Amino acid sequence: MKIYHNPRCAKSRLGLEYLKKKNVEFEVYDYLKNGLTRDDMKEILLKTNLKPIDLVRTQEEYFKKELKGKNFTDDEWVKIILENPKLLKRPIVVDRLKAVVAIPADNIDLLIR
Repeated sequence: MKIYHNPRCAKSRLGLEYLKKKNVEFEVYDYLKNGLTRDDMKEILLKTNLKPIDLVRTQEEYFKKELKGKNFTDDEWVKIILENPKLLKRPIVVDRLKAVVAIPADNIDLLIR
């Protein structure tokens, strides 16, 4: 299991604590420090079954000033998220076959068997 984590985000920290309490093996990936790749996005989108716009944090200042009300294709949204990783909702927890946006943190239960 892998958690896309932002240590400065309260919801992301809650997701991380939830994973620790569940006693499952996982890797922490600080995507703001290490970046996101197109393959990361492809995996997240495939395993969550969401559209790129569904993964965008619409309360971010950059979204409000630059993107709100504009229409972009899925590929354009992916490019925007890759160039502005702060826009990605977090935490996202990815397992072998599925992934969830862990808001609330107990969404992680959907991945634990």
